[in-house]
Amino acid sequence: MPYLVPYVGGPGASVKKTSVYLPEGLKARLAAAALRSGRSEAQLVRLAVERLVDAEPPPGPVGRAEDPVVRRHRRGASLVGLGMGPGDPGLVTARAVAELRAADRVLAPSTDLASVGRAEIIVREVAPDVVVERVGFVMELGGGARSKALAAAAERVVSALDAGERVAFVTLGDPNVYSTFSSLAEEVLARRPSVPVETVPGIMAFQDLAARAGTVLVDGDERLVLVPARAGGDRSALAAAAADPSAALVVYKGGARLPEVARVLAEAGRLEGAVLGELLGLPGGRVAAVADVADQPATYLATVVVPPVRPGAAAPPAGADPEPPVAPRRRRRAAS
Repeated sequence: MPYLVPYVGGPGASVKKTSVYLPEGLKARLAAAALRSGRSEAQLVRLAVERLVDAEPPPGPVGRAEDPVVRRHRRGASLVGLGMGPGDPGLVTARAVAELRAADRVLAPSTDLASVGRAEIIVREVAPDVVVERVGFVMELGGGARSKALAAAAERVVSALDAGERVAFVTLGDPNVYSTFSSLAEEVLARRPSVPVETVPGIMAFQDLAARAGTVLVDGDERLVLVPARAGGDRSALAAAAADPSAALVVYKGGARLPEVARVLAEAGRLEGAVLGELLGLPGGRVAAVADVADQPATYLATVVVPPVRPGAAAPPAGADPEPPVAPRRRRRAAS
């Protein structure tokens, strides 16, 4: 039975609402579409309604600016990499959350499809209403296993793109810095060169670590060097970066080589002030002086930050209060 309800369009305005019954033929087609897409019938109905409503001009004064996320969503099939930050849901950008909700399909990499990955955990916190689908990934570079996993993930994305969907792929940190997204996007573009690919930047783990440790990374003419330290990698790049006392050093993916990283820093006279950040924003996370934990196991995604050598500056408060007072930071900046 139709009925009238108040409408926000103005005083006395109303809109007719009614129940909708689907004919049997349409129900069967809807069920088949849900089976093909891997989504529920309710999700497909909601998506269809959202697209219909989005196609209507928004209420309000003529000439009102359109939401940029909605505008991008109307372009149709596209792939977007979303940076979810280092682990703390509070560090996910508002734009990333909006993109999560605007996407037709959200994919998250996982090394074990039976387990919730870190990026998916963050999505569950910031957008619990969004359905996340896991994609198998192999993190180790090189080898047939990674290539096979990438190919399978790309085919899954292409299938969604061919159906006209906007696909969001979530990743820790930033999608343009040591991210699984760049490899996936390359594979997708090899199959569909005309598909638009976008990225939404995310806060990096080293930024979060510097804030928690009260470390001023760079100032004035100082430089920032970011190097990976994967297991089995060459230590020469790390040694060369540590040899420059005027450069702040960020070491990624070096948890398995933490004792060796500590030795390289010690040899270069850079161990003092070096801090380790692990599982930031997640249970079990820690911030500690590298010198104090070099003999302890650390995870693959552990981050090390080493500030420049600043004459006359006090050593950064490694492993100190995650929210140090402002005054010490000002003293270090003035000394640089």
